[in-house]
Amino acid sequence: MDNDRIRENELRQMEEIRELDLEELQVEEADGESEEEEEEEEDEEFSSEYGGGDSSDGEFTFDTCLPSLHSYLGDVEDTRGRVSFLDGGAVLCLPMFYLEGVVLFPEATLPLRVIQPRYKASVEKAMRQDTSFIIGVVRVYQRRGDTRRYCSEVGTTAEIRQYRRLQDGSLNVVTRGQQRFRLRRMWVDSDRTPMAEVQIIEEDKPLRTPKDAFGSLASIGCSRSSQVNLCGGSHGTSSTTWLQPEEINDLDHIYDSVTESDDSIYDMESHYASADSSGDNGGNGADASEDNGSNREFTSSDDEPKLRSLGNRKRGTCKARSVRAVLLPDKPRVRAWAADDPKWSHRAPRAFWPHWVYRMYDAFSLARRAADMWKEIVGVSNLDVLTRKPDMLSFHIGSKMPISESTRQELLEIDGTSYRLRREIELLEHFDTVRCKSCLSVIAKRSDSLVMSRDGPLNAYANPHGYVHEVMTLNNACGLALAGSPQREHSWFPGYAWTIAYCATCGLTTNMGWFFTAIDRNLRPKAFWGIRSSQVADEIL
Repeated sequence: MDNDRIRENELRQMEEIRELDLEELQVEEADGESEEEEEEEEDEEFSSEYGGGDSSDGEFTFDTCLPSLHSYLGDVEDTRGRVSFLDGGAVLCLPMFYLEGVVLFPEATLPLRVIQPRYKASVEKAMRQDTSFIIGVVRVYQRRGDTRRYCSEVGTTAEIRQYRRLQDGSLNVVTRGQQRFRLRRMWVDSDRTPMAEVQIIEEDKPLRTPKDAFGSLASIGCSRSSQVNLCGGSHGTSSTTWLQPEEINDLDHIYDSVTESDDSIYDMESHYASADSSGDNGGNGADASEDNGSNREFTSSDDEPKLRSLGNRKRGTCKARSVRAVLLPDKPRVRAWAADDPKWSHRAPRAFWPHWVYRMYDAFSLARRAADMWKEIVGVSNLDVLTRKPDMLSFHIGSKMPISESTRQELLEIDGTSYRLRREIELLEHFDTVRCKSCLSVIAKRSDSLVMSRDGPLNAYANPHGYVHEVMTLNNACGLALAGSPQREHSWFPGYAWTIAYCATCGLTTNMGWFFTAIDRNLRPKAFWGIRSSQVADEIL
C-alpha cells in the first residue's frame, strides 16, 4: 500500500513538472517570436530609411547551389550538341546576341529568356547546326550624352547547353561561354536573324620562367638580389627594411639602362635568357642562337643597374603596367606569392635578369598571386586547381570580379594571359569601394562582398521580360532607397523576396538593383543587396 501511494505521488509530481515545463516553453516561444518580429520590423524600417541591410548575424544557411541552377527559368532540357572548340584565327558566321550590360567570359554561364523575334531566330538557327549549338555574344553600350548604341570589338562564343520552348512562344536558354572572338562585320539575314562574321582569337600559351635561367643552389649570396634595401643596413641588422619585388612602386626608378628592343616582351626565354655573357652553353647558348638577331648589348656600371620601362609594352588593347602593392590595412598580406622568394634568393642566375623580373610575366606565378588575393577579398572559393591553368583562372576572376561592366570588358579584350592577370591583380589591390555610375556616391565597400552563389559574387540573371542583369551581391549598402513592396515571384534566389532599390542621390532615375529579404525566418542571411554592375562607376587607376 505504502509503495503504491509513493508511486502515485511520484507520478503526480512528474506530471506537474511536465506541465510547468510546457508552460515555460510556450512562454519562451512566444517571447522569441515577438523578439524576432520586432527585429524584423526594425530591419525593415532601417532598410527603408537608410538603404542598408545586415546579413552578418546568425549562421549562413542558404544553399549557394540554387542560384547557379537558374530554376526561375522553369524546366529546361539538356541539348544533344557536342562541345567543339574552333582553331585560333578561324573565320565563321554566327547568329548573334547583342546584349546591354553583359560581358560574357569563356566558361561563364549566361541564362537567357528569349522574347524578341530576332533573338528567337538566332537561337533557332543555332539549334539547326549539326554539331554544337553556338551563338555569338557581344556587349552593347551607350556613351555618356549619346543616344546611339555601340558594339564592343571583342565578344565570346556561347554554346547552348539547355533549351525549352514555352507555350507563349518564348524560349528559356542556358548557355556557357567558350572562346573569344573579334567582330569583323555585322548584318541582318533575310529571316531577320542578326548575323556577324567573327574571327576566333588564338589564346597564347601561358609563359613560365625558363628552367635554364637559374642554376642550382648557390654557395654564396648573389649580387643580383631580389630584394631592395631601403635603410642601407646589412642583412643582419634589425633596422633594415627589405622590399619584395611586388612592393616596388615603379620599375622606372630602378632600371633604365637597357637598350630598347622591338621584340615582344612575351618571348621571355629568347629575349631575356640570352643576355648572360658568361658563355654557359647549358644556360644561354641555345637561346642566343635562336634569337634571330634580337640580341642586344647590355652596359653595366658601378651604379645601381636600371631597366627601362618594362611596363610600356603594348599587346592587343591593353598596356602592361607595373603592379603596385597598395595593401589596405584591414587585409593581411598575401603570403603565397612571397613564400616562393626564399627558394629563388639562393639560386645562381644564369641570365642578366633577377628572378622577380621573370615572375612579373610568369603566368603561373601571377596566377598563384591572383588566386590568393581573390580568396582574401571574397572570403571563399578555392582556386588551387585553376592556378595550373592561368588562362582559365584569368577568365574566371575577370567574370566574377565585382566591378563595372566596362572594366570587365577591358579585361576580356586583353590579349595575353600574363597581361590580363597583371591587370586583375592591379584591380584587386585597388578595389575598395562601389560607387554609383551617375553621381559617384559610395554605395558599399569591398568588405561588403557576399557570395550567394557557388559561381562567385557576381553572376548574370534573366528577368521575365527578357533582360539580362549582371548582379553583384553585397552584405550591406548605403545611399539607396527602396520602392514598392517585396515580391516573391521570379526571384533569382529561392526563399527570398525582392524590392527595387534606387540611388537616393539620383532619385528614381537610377535603378541600382534590388534588396532581397528572407521569407523563411530560419534562412540566413536575413537580407542582402543585389547591385547591377552596369550602374557601377568605372575604376580609375
